[in-house]
Amino acid sequence: YGQISLANLFLPLCLQKSAFHRPQTLSYRNGYALPRRPTVGIGNDPLLSEQLTQQEISELAFETPDLTYGPFGKRVHEDFLPAHVALDKKALRYYGYFMEAILYSPEEEYRVRPVVIYYYLEDDSICIIEPTVENSGIPQGKRIKRHQLPKNERGEHYHWKDLNLGMDLDVYGVKYRITQCDTFTKEFMESEGMIVNDPELMPADPYIMRRENPPPCHTTPSTFDNLHKFLKMDRKVLRFFALWDDADSLYGESRPVTIHYYLVDDTVEIAEVHQPNSGRDPFPILMRRQRLPKKIKSENFPSAVMEVSKEEVDEYYSPKDFQVGQRMKLLGRNFLLYDCDGFTKEYYQKNHPEMEMKSIEIPKKADIPQDRKKTIPPYNGFGSLEDSLQNCLRLIPEPPKVNVVKMLENNHKVLRYSARLDSQNPEDEDRRFILSYFLSNDMISIFEKTTRNSGIIGGKFLEKSRVPKPDSTVDKPAYYSPADFAIGATVEVFGHRFVLTDADHYVLRYLESNWSDIPSKMLDSLRQKLGVEIETTQPPDQDGKDYASHLN
Repeated sequence: YGQISLANLFLPLCLQKSAFHRPQTLSYRNGYALPRRPTVGIGNDPLLSEQLTQQEISELAFETPDLTYGPFGKRVHEDFLPAHVALDKKALRYYGYFMEAILYSPEEEYRVRPVVIYYYLEDDSICIIEPTVENSGIPQGKRIKRHQLPKNERGEHYHWKDLNLGMDLDVYGVKYRITQCDTFTKEFMESEGMIVNDPELMPADPYIMRRENPPPCHTTPSTFDNLHKFLKMDRKVLRFFALWDDADSLYGESRPVTIHYYLVDDTVEIAEVHQPNSGRDPFPILMRRQRLPKKIKSENFPSAVMEVSKEEVDEYYSPKDFQVGQRMKLLGRNFLLYDCDGFTKEYYQKNHPEMEMKSIEIPKKADIPQDRKKTIPPYNGFGSLEDSLQNCLRLIPEPPKVNVVKMLENNHKVLRYSARLDSQNPEDEDRRFILSYFLSNDMISIFEKTTRNSGIIGGKFLEKSRVPKPDSTVDKPAYYSPADFAIGATVEVFGHRFVLTDADHYVLRYLESNWSDIPSKMLDSLRQKLGVEIETTQPPDQDGKDYASHLN
């Protein structure tokens, strides 16, 4: 009964209402903005609504409200997401190209340049990027920065509904042909109800095709093409060895010269071979590089001229005119060709096989004096042999080369021996010396021990220097090595003879570690001399610095 009464109560009100939208005016209650509710009652004069059908009136009358069977159910409201959040980082990607016209080129008319078009759904902006190709010579990259592209003059902009495959996108006077798109773009357009056209193939760039597959061409080498001759014959020179026969002059003689024939421009150059101590100025060029005329048109042409033009010459010298073993006249001078180099022989075998390039012997009257062997003067005793030899080899002496590896490996390694002076003077019998051999540079130093009441001042007897053997020469000096220092051996140092009487413990230790280069007799003599003391004495250090305790 309650249901029928409520329906009968609200039915007249619904029939009289014509506008069902929510009003735009707001009212404030307790500081909150709330929509105003229309009041129904006395004073309201709503407009008469349209007449409803009898079926609609019955449905409204007998409709069962939800309040009858329980509490009103909670409606599930979807969360509202703005466009900049829902469509963030979502972009449509299209692939296309545009054609660039090439002006003033007989070989090509246009070039096909691929592009990638990005459409950002967040703000309907478009960005066009051209993929970068290395060493292309064309400025590539971002062609149009991201913004809304104008569609027409009415201020409209391109929308994603305006983009499809197989269409032209006209942007700022350039037509971009859209050929393909990615999978996300295709699925998005199909979900929005658009029909995606079939993809197209991008046309091939004729310039790239020509670069990858150049057209076959054959050019016949021309005899008058200077560029072809320059590319084929550049740096190719025929070299002949000849004698300049100047016997008709007052002090005539035969001089060796070198004739160069440049194949790139058919020019000839004659260089004189300078000999040391010949009394002549060392002029490098006898005749400058030029084309030599062979035949001149006019017979009455003067023989002494400064220059000869091409119109006055019938023929110039060519490679066929240079034959080894024959005489030829160049600018009034007689030359005898007696030999040529290897490249010249190969050139004539390939291009002129009928000409034989066989070298001939030089006549005796034109024999070229050979360089005499340099002799090194004898050693004068000042300085070391290496330093004195540098004065003979160079005007400005250079320091002799040093074996750096040997110096680093044997640094601070010294072999020390005790020695006595082998002399006929009775005063020298009690003199004792310490001979030190430095392994880093093969030098020897001698120190004389001080003896009381001997009348001889001790100290340094010989500074560090390399001591050659008595039988060595200046050209190939032989120096003392550790294999020459045996107990009882005699060492001659610049005219003084020393007899080795004892050695340091480190000497035997070092020689045993390098036994392959040391004679066995020398090792036996050292073992016999130091065998007892090695058992009772502690082993010396690596540098052999305990020589003082042993020698004293």
